[in-house]
Amino acid sequence: MGREANTEPKYDLLALVTLDKSRILGGKQLTLLAKDEEEQKTMTADIAKALKADVVKMNSGDYLVIRV
Repeated sequence: MGREANTEPKYDLLALVTLDKSRILGGKQLTLLAKDEEEQKTMTADIAKALKADVVKMNSGDYLVIRV
């Protein structure tokens, strides 16, 4: 089931950590470019811990830091 277009999401996207420079598109979230997978995982974990947030790994390999 999809979310209704007029409802607000029940989460905040705080950060995106990617290895692909072409995925950095802008927005209000913090977007970081990591040099390798190890740095990407470390950066994501550190940000999530500091912001008391959750991490979601997307099929594309990018990580989202979200707060529900």
